[in-house]
Amino acid sequence: MATVLFWEKPGCSTNARQIRALESAGHQVIAKNLMTELWTAPTLLPFFNNLPVRSWFNPVAPRVKSGAVDPAAINAMDAITLMLEDRLLIRRPLIAANNLKCAGFDREPVLSLLGASARQEFQGCTRTEALPPCKTE
Repeated sequence: MATVLFWEKPGCSTNARQIRALESAGHQVIAKNLMTELWTAPTLLPFFNNLPVRSWFNPVAPRVKSGAVDPAAINAMDAITLMLEDRLLIRRPLIAANNLKCAGFDREPVLSLLGASARQEFQGCTRTEALPPCKTE
């Protein structure tokens, strides 16, 4: 069993489902609010490791979907600056477990924590277009 720090957007049904998956796999999850955490560049950058900058972004963030922010055209420092100003841009969840950090639910350490159940789809928004959008705060 691992202790998993899990930064989520409160009220996000996808994040809730991801937490349940980790707990079902026997892990203790400590949920934290991604939107109110006092992030700085040095505390946020380690979650992105060696990923391309475009992978740091939440693809369904309103500013990404509208085209106001183009993750493929932004350098690392500008990306962090944008994310510190608008937390919805950060790919979530942010996870820290077993001395590893990641952004998203489709990479290590999450894959090892979930084991065989990692093949299930836990990434991406579960809301359909017919449902009202999640709160943005």
